[in-house]
Amino acid sequence: MLKDMILNKQSGILTYGMTPPKEDNQAEKIAEIAQKQIERLKGLDIDALILYDVQEEADRIDQERPFPYTTMLDPELYSKQYLHTLEVPKIIYRCVGKYSENELTQWVQKDADQQRYTVYVGASSSQQAVKLELADAYRISKQHNENLSFGGVIIPERHMVKNDEHIRVVNKVKQGCDYFISQATYNVEASKNFLSDYYHHCTENELEMVPILFNLAPCGSTKTLEFMKWLGISIPRWLENELKYSSDVLDKSIQLTTKIFEELFEFGLEKGIPIGCSVESVSTRKVEIEASIQMVRDIKVMLDRKRLVDVSR
Repeated sequence: MLKDMILNKQSGILTYGMTPPKEDNQAEKIAEIAQKQIERLKGLDIDALILYDVQEEADRIDQERPFPYTTMLDPELYSKQYLHTLEVPKIIYRCVGKYSENELTQWVQKDADQQRYTVYVGASSSQQAVKLELADAYRISKQHNENLSFGGVIIPERHMVKNDEHIRVVNKVKQGCDYFISQATYNVEASKNFLSDYYHHCTENELEMVPILFNLAPCGSTKTLEFMKWLGISIPRWLENELKYSSDVLDKSIQLTTKIFEELFEFGLEKGIPIGCSVESVSTRKVEIEASIQMVRDIKVMLDRKRLVDVSR
């Protein structure tokens, strides 16, 4: 059960993430999309399904967005009305800046007798106008619903510049965060630097380490690559070249990202850091979505194998 895995600080949590359909779709079209997604996901052995809350990020970067921004259906509404037959825990992202305190409080208090999961996301940039800060969302959740387990976002690449991502994580844990999920991981050095500092800080201060889920997303085209870079995903120059000049960009990205996660998972096992994985497709292209589904299966096999070896040591 997801709650037990989080509370027990277990390694190997595996999730799949996706964005709800466009809000302006007809109900019939949304239902059709949902049914296709259910068919893809119902056979996957995942611990949770992540549904993203999308916000406009035009103020974060001057470059034009490779794919136009469109308003998406509310993730919780999509979960309850269209994905209710998918019997797996749902982690609902919430971009807290676009909600008032009253709006978020009402959402937090809903279904208080049920176990729920969320990830709170802050402003995309310091220039973004917000109604609510992350600290307020944490406070509201702890005050109004003990059955709402909430997590946060980590950006290992930010650690290479500011060297304080591990401190951010520790402070957020003190405010109630039970787990963290990264943005798409293509920079293994940044991620290992963060994990190393996180481990040593927690060891020196006798703090428990919470699950860290590294996000994997296949890249199947140069346009997807440009979109990833626009999103702020750090892709080292050598790795970008490997993708751009590959005869099969998608297959190469799967090979590289799977290897990156395997290295991070082994690093975590050695130090007792609970590492997990979240897979998604940032593209709506069928071939990339199907590749992400296969990645979940491959990662599951790898996780089971690694944990079996670790137990036998």
